[in-house]
Amino acid sequence: MERDLTREQISERLIGAAAGLLAEGGREAVSTRAVCAAAGVQSPTLYRLFGDKSGLLDAVASHEFGSYLSDKAALPETADPVEDLRRGWDLHVGFGLTHPACYALIYGEGRPGVRTPAARRAAAVLAERVRRIAEAGRLRVSEERAAHLIHSAGCGMTFTLIALPEDERDPALSAMARESAIAAVTTGPREPTDTSPISTVVALRAIVPQLSALTSIERALLTEWMDRVAAHTPRSMPSAAS
Repeated sequence: MERDLTREQISERLIGAAAGLLAEGGREAVSTRAVCAAAGVQSPTLYRLFGDKSGLLDAVASHEFGSYLSDKAALPETADPVEDLRRGWDLHVGFGLTHPACYALIYGEGRPGVRTPAARRAAAVLAERVRRIAEAGRLRVSEERAAHLIHSAGCGMTFTLIALPEDERDPALSAMARESAIAAVTTGPREPTDTSPISTVVALRAIVPQLSALTSIERALLTEWMDRVAAHTPRSMPSAAS
């Protein structure tokens, strides 16, 4: 009975019931009444633990997304940060195809300025991978712009594949989209003589927090300058070597 369970056990039971309903019937199937009935828990308990249905759904998304994020964050870093980004993309698309209802729960209802906790965690992992590319001097746009482009391309491709019948999904589509996005935001392996202004600016921007010789105010000012240059440098800007 409910009174014999701990708070954690009740939470797990509600999340498990909601996850099952979500997988079977999509978001529409996850009503508070159905979840409570499946979990054997009274509705006031659900509201006390999660606030409302949205809070429960956020908890379900974080729970289902947790193993994927752990796998993504645990990917061993190689000497090639761009290759690491490729592997992260493939994991992302693979999760969406394996858990379509949960993926839609996390990314399917875009609202200005609002992201689910799971989406915020995933964005942090992506930002770190983009940061490594910037530090290697291989990013041709700002970190923020690169992360937004990669995220939007990955989500769009995942939703496209989810919508297709399984026997019509072309696995090459994801690879093509992935390489197009990567080509748009990165350069090739950097040569010792490579002095591309924009990649140099972005690389410097990535290490500003490590410049302990500067004061916090100076680092903030330098960051502002680098962001401004990265955002507004014309595409035709020549390199110092030309």
